[in-house]
Amino acid sequence: MKRVAVLISGGGSNMLRLLESMEGDHPARAVLVASNDPAAAGLAKAAAKGIPTAAVDHRPFGRDREGFEAALLRPILAAEPDIICLAGFMRVLTPGFVRRFEGRMLNIHPSLLPKYPGLHTHARALAAGDSEAGCSVHEVTADLDAGPILGQARVPVLEGDSEETLAARVLAMEHRLYPAVLRRYAQGDRTPLMLP
Repeated sequence: MKRVAVLISGGGSNMLRLLESMEGDHPARAVLVASNDPAAAGLAKAAAKGIPTAAVDHRPFGRDREGFEAALLRPILAAEPDIICLAGFMRVLTPGFVRRFEGRMLNIHPSLLPKYPGLHTHARALAAGDSEAGCSVHEVTADLDAGPILGQARVPVLEGDSEETLAARVLAMEHRLYPAVLRRYAQGDRTPLMLP
């Protein structure tokens, strides 16, 4: 049974889908939900499901990213995870942190990578006149949103779409894709999964 730590920054909707999926015959179990924001609503949701939680506020560390990560590492290492899932974790991790978990850390991103790494993905897709958008699950590497792709799901861009309407349809696909990829990944299957 693989041990999974999930890192969040907000409400944790993807985190919840992951937690709900890790039941029954699933090859993994959640052992920690951690956040860089002690007020993140997802922490209470995880605690209500009986999952241990931890919060390390990044703000007192200012520009000291290594100091923040050293503090965040303590509860993560104590939980002894085999896999780390970033689920709306809004901090860019240093190469040193990434190397420590290389090949064991996943992220969900709201675009069809390699298109639109970083922020404002839906606005960028709309501005480009794209006919489709979507989401990607990838392994985390030191380069932002550039690791090997483990799964993607596509949604059409509809006439009259706003950032909000497109984001809502993409998020619904994220909730399907991330649990499906995690199950395969925990079984050692790293072949990309493509949802229609």
